[in-house]
Amino acid sequence: MSRTGSDRQLDVVEICAGAGGQSLGLERAGFAHRLAVELDPNAAETLRQNLANGDQVVKVGDVASAEVWRPEDFEGVDLLAGGVPCPPFSIAGKQLGAHDERDLFAWAVELCGRVKPKALMLENVRGLSGNRFSAYRQHVLDRLHEHGYIAEWSLLHASSFGVSQQRPRFVLIALREEYAPYFSWPERHAEEPPTVGELLKDLMSANGWERELVEKWAVTANGVAPTIVGGSKRHGGADLGPTRAKRAWSLLGVDAMGVADMAPGPGWEPAGDAPGPRLTNAMVARIQGWTGPEFSGWRFHGRKTSVYRQIGNAFPPPVAKDLGAVIRKALLKTGQPKQLIESTSTVHDPVYRILRSANRSLTPLQIEEKLLREGIEMKVAEIERHINHLGRDFKVEMEQRSNGAWAYKLERFEAFIGQLDHDRNKKFAQQQSRIS
Repeated sequence: MSRTGSDRQLDVVEICAGAGGQSLGLERAGFAHRLAVELDPNAAETLRQNLANGDQVVKVGDVASAEVWRPEDFEGVDLLAGGVPCPPFSIAGKQLGAHDERDLFAWAVELCGRVKPKALMLENVRGLSGNRFSAYRQHVLDRLHEHGYIAEWSLLHASSFGVSQQRPRFVLIALREEYAPYFSWPERHAEEPPTVGELLKDLMSANGWERELVEKWAVTANGVAPTIVGGSKRHGGADLGPTRAKRAWSLLGVDAMGVADMAPGPGWEPAGDAPGPRLTNAMVARIQGWTGPEFSGWRFHGRKTSVYRQIGNAFPPPVAKDLGAVIRKALLKTGQPKQLIESTSTVHDPVYRILRSANRSLTPLQIEEKLLREGIEMKVAEIERHINHLGRDFKVEMEQRSNGAWAYKLERFEAFIGQLDHDRNKKFAQQQSRIS
């Protein structure tokens, strides 16, 4: 491939690469891996078997460990990308954020200061977009600005990009200022994705289940799938998610209580209260976006439960491809540049911004007055809720004034950003065998 012009291949370093949904999409968008780091040995073997030069570019282990890779060796790479662990932000969990040993989001942001990529792409669960993490998001934008990047967040749904699944993902894109004017978020596809029934009919009939029964099932499976939940080593085997998800699957005629070894055979009928057949890993992979001539052919390494987790925790390849394509256009400066809005004007948490700039203790009433001067109306009770959220990710000093009012001063961000003495390192070492 030519190394000049609009067809040239760009390079990517991918952290927390998983089983390669993002990897495959970025490859299809014209990126070649210089490095892919993954903690889980089975997922890493999947990457080795599928990525070009997989034996050379895949590293296994804790992505934050100097023994696994040296970020400075990849300085100036075109794209730094990753799907850092979701549990710290998931509404299905405790939302511990900065205090979760699996939280690598803040670390990945600081990594920009070491690797100095032209662009950064990080994806995570929708929970990160909630009020609980408004200050966390604000800190991320501010730090990226200090590193010389212009960053944007967006909530994207996989079903908007041809994937037969809802799967909302919260995506952060940051580019150096010279490339940022050329970036626009990908547009949703004009055509609706196929229903689960349409997508899986051939796989459902592959083991001899009669055509008329498959067609009848497909009529029931007449919508896109709920979000596939891969789960973790901490929680059980392979099934299709929590109770709410299982109910949604049931309405589509799918038994979500487990994953099948094979498709239904001749004369198959559901037993007991089962609403229909269980899905195989091949079916789950297709729902996740490994489908069609562009994305099929990926082979997963490991036993059934491990493979299911790899698939279920992945970023859908078609979404990754569309994001990679618009990042590629920006890096090649293709198209008409747009006028940029100053990145620091984006305010996710005004209370955080006030306290961060104050360098002294402020009462909620003082914060309210400062916000009013900026044209932001926020009552004391809401300010106190923001401060409560702040205290879960930042060190917040409290002092009581002579009039009895409490005043607050914002201190350090408590997330792991590479500190050798951070509690994360001890917790991670203790829990590593159970982290996925």
